[in-house]
Amino acid sequence: MTSILTNTAAMSALQTLRVVNSGLEQAQQQISSGLRVGKAADNAAYWSIATTMRSDKSAVSAVADAIGLGQAKADTAYNGLTAVSDILSEFRRKLVAATETSVDREKIQQELDQYKQQVLAIARSSSFNGLNWLSTHIDDIYDVSANSDTVASSFVRGVDGAVSVNSANMHLSETSLFNTTGGGILQKDGRDAGSIGGLRYLTSWQNGTQIETGWNPYNENHGLKASFDFTFSGPLAFDDPAKQITFDVTVDADNPADGIDPPHAAGKTTHVSIDRSTIDAVNASWNGIISTYTQYQQVLNYAFTQANTGAAATTYVDQNNHPIINRVGITTLQDRSTGLTGSYVEVSNYSSTAGTSGLQNASTYGSRGSALTLNFAPFQDYKDGDNPDGITIGFDFSINGAAAKTYTFNRTYVNNVLGIENGKVETSEQMATLLRSLMSADWPTLKIDAIGPSSVVVQSDPALDRLSGAGTSVSFSGFHVSNEPLPTIDFMDVDIVKNPGSIKDYLKYIEAVSQRVTAGASQVGSLQKRLDYQLSFANSMIDSIDKGVGRLVDTDMEQASAKLAARQAQQQLAVQALSIANSSAQTVMQLFRQ
Repeated sequence: MTSILTNTAAMSALQTLRVVNSGLEQAQQQISSGLRVGKAADNAAYWSIATTMRSDKSAVSAVADAIGLGQAKADTAYNGLTAVSDILSEFRRKLVAATETSVDREKIQQELDQYKQQVLAIARSSSFNGLNWLSTHIDDIYDVSANSDTVASSFVRGVDGAVSVNSANMHLSETSLFNTTGGGILQKDGRDAGSIGGLRYLTSWQNGTQIETGWNPYNENHGLKASFDFTFSGPLAFDDPAKQITFDVTVDADNPADGIDPPHAAGKTTHVSIDRSTIDAVNASWNGIISTYTQYQQVLNYAFTQANTGAAATTYVDQNNHPIINRVGITTLQDRSTGLTGSYVEVSNYSSTAGTSGLQNASTYGSRGSALTLNFAPFQDYKDGDNPDGITIGFDFSINGAAAKTYTFNRTYVNNVLGIENGKVETSEQMATLLRSLMSADWPTLKIDAIGPSSVVVQSDPALDRLSGAGTSVSFSGFHVSNEPLPTIDFMDVDIVKNPGSIKDYLKYIEAVSQRVTAGASQVGSLQKRLDYQLSFANSMIDSIDKGVGRLVDTDMEQASAKLAARQAQQQLAVQALSIANSSAQTVMQLFRQ
């Protein structure tokens, strides 16, 4: 029906026009903004993801900027270290030239001084944004918790939504050339383990025209078998069958002074008789006459062997390997198959009717070598760069010639054993405790005791080990300290004019610090490579985030333009429909005209 109150057709046309206008507005907004999802109302899920990822992109971009800052610091340090390495090569070349006695060392020193100032200038100027890895101020440069500088390396959002920024560490103990509190690469290293509490000791030796000093590779005590000597005073004539020399030989009796518990073995005693038949058995051409000390030594050895005495006769040479004329020795063979553990030799009841030989009643004990006194000196196991356990110290140990075993300890071990925190072994009691914790389980007879503030005795317990003489020993060897060799010279103090005898030491020092500078440059180079990779990855991540967000919220412009044209056509049709619907009122007016 037709009503003047309700225009149903117009209402329908108006609703259609409103829907068309809304779609047209949305299409225009997508085209103008380029976004298919511009607000949460468009698509709440996609809008939320896009907003989060845009935030992550900003964070990754900030990390990329921070990585660039880290790269700048690393580049600055690397350039400084490589420049210093080149100068050290020239420095070494000048020191080699200075080994010639004919050169003018004062002029060479002038050049060296210029090199030193140049190295110092490079170290101080290798700074970026106020940060310097070559010239530092660190209270304890060996402390891993205090000597690090960090550079941002990545941004991470975990599966739980938590956000974190990862960083890369650079331990400045590996790059610092000069540190205000000491310990820089070109400075003395204060972490000297010294004698390692007395385990090793300094020794000197001749090297050409110079006396050099260093740590002895062994610290040991060896026992010596019993031996005494006499001066031959022959000749001895056995021209009568009744003439003879007789005596008793006792070997390998226990020495009560060695601290072994009683009962003490009396040793093995054998009677020895030498007559014309003995001489002829050795060499009949002598006609019963012993004319020289070497002949007497041969006769004694023959008699000892025939009687199974367990002793022997010997002769001696001096340090130049020249014979010591008329010197003859009597020594035990320490035949352990007899069950005797002592080291002893004795000639008793000596009698001679063939003349005076020089041999007479005598006795001596051998020395027990299975005890060693360490000259204790306090030492510290220091922190060591990025190693939280500190410096590693090692050595080999053996008793009585047994196969050596290797032992190592570090700062953490020292702290745990001694109940301390600073890695210091400050008393002989602490040193004894440390050694016992390392070695006692492997050596059942081992005793380690502090016998004074500066002495520690390491020994095979005589209550359990009765051996004496040759074959008894306590031996430390194979010393290793992980941070050695240490620089013991300050680079700025090198002076070949004041210390002409130290040129070889300077050369060794420059070689050592050059290797450390090279190692530092390698560490920085590794960091540079890591940061390069990380920056490339960060940039890739930024691109990936842009692509991912674009797939979710960007407008498909071809599709949007087609929709816009369609909406515009729909708008025109909807307007015409509304116009037609509104014209129906004019038809009703015609009904009431006269």
